[in-house]
Amino acid sequence: MPTFNFTTPLTTIVLLFISNIFMTFAWYGHLKFTARPMVLMILVSWGIAFFEYCFQVPANRIGYGYFNAVELKTIQEVISLSIFMFFSTFYLGENMRWNYVLGFGLICLATFIIFKKW
Repeated sequence: MPTFNFTTPLTTIVLLFISNIFMTFAWYGHLKFTARPMVLMILVSWGIAFFEYCFQVPANRIGYGYFNAVELKTIQEVISLSIFMFFSTFYLGENMRWNYVLGFGLICLATFIIFKKW
């Protein structure tokens, strides 16, 4: 049985945050380079994704047991969407619309429901 201390959730969240920065660039960073060959962009994305996994796998291994798998996935999704909101606005130059913010708020409400101990 693993032992936990107060740093387990913090370490998990920080590692997931870092992994999601890499993931966002791996999945969407190439959209600014549409003139580049697709094969090149796939290889670059794979290279970036390697670093994402270097943080994501330890995050889930450290966090599992303190969090269950559903909670880990929920944390990852909220972090992913938070990073993507900034990424799409500041890196891709897209506008943040009210319905995106409302939808994200509803996801945060779902997160509350998932973590609520009934």
